[in-house]
Amino acid sequence: MNVLNIMSAQSMTRTNPAHSGTAPLTDLTPGKKTEYSSNSRKTGTFESFLLEAVNGVNDRQLEVSEVQNKLITDPDSVDIHDVTTAMAKAQMSLNLAQTVIDRLTTAWNEIQTTR
Repeated sequence: MNVLNIMSAQSMTRTNPAHSGTAPLTDLTPGKKTEYSSNSRKTGTFESFLLEAVNGVNDRQLEVSEVQNKLITDPDSVDIHDVTTAMAKAQMSLNLAQTVIDRLTTAWNEIQTTR
């Protein structure tokens, strides 16, 4: 069977404009509006992308701190699963940021040594 036939036979839901495909973007979370449209692409500098990514990691860390403080001050208002999920998201984003930084540093060092 041809790989192209397999790929075209499946229909997937796109939730992010960075994902490939031509299907319209859909938001899977109830009550939340999607921020992107199918025809818009962000344009900017590498610096702006890095700053946006670091701000996203920082926002997740701040969300965890807020949920943890709420858990300490008013434990009945917070579900422990929400705290665990927020902590996992923050840890994952921090690990991803660290991996990207390590790879950028390694790539820069390789560029410097090849000169």
